[in-house]
Amino acid sequence: MKKFTLNLKIVFSFTACIAFCVFSGFDLPEENTVIIQNILTKYYDNDSQIKDIKRFEINVTNTGFCRYRKVFNNGKQEYFAFNLARLKSMDYYGTTTKGELYLRTKNDDVIVQTRNDRAGDIDSMGTYMVIPLKNIEVSELNALAENFKKMNATLLVHK
Repeated sequence: MKKFTLNLKIVFSFTACIAFCVFSGFDLPEENTVIIQNILTKYYDNDSQIKDIKRFEINVTNTGFCRYRKVFNNGKQEYFAFNLARLKSMDYYGTTTKGELYLRTKNDDVIVQTRNDRAGDIDSMGTYMVIPLKNIEVSELNALAENFKKMNATLLVHK
């Protein structure tokens, strides 16, 4: 009976180790989207924007869309969105104190919309989206780039 119990413990331990190794090796897309959104929101530079910005929204969805919206005090809205599967490169221009993050796409893949503007509502397409950042360390930029790569690869596999 002791031998049976010992064998049962060994089999159970081995099965638990295999299950742990298998499930810990997968990165869920939800993790990448949460990390990307948290970094962009945490280090967003609201001070560099025009002083009449009422609020901003940065949203990264599980389906791979990156959305950036600015609402001004006068009611004007600017909206930028693109699918992360179309992301070509990420460039950061500036210092750790202040800079701009350029998210570049392969073609004209960035949706650009302006609402409630004096010039009228404008819908167009662009090749990049610019997000102002401040007080961001190089390690955070590297983590952001790595999560963009992981999300891009995941989206291309599921496409």
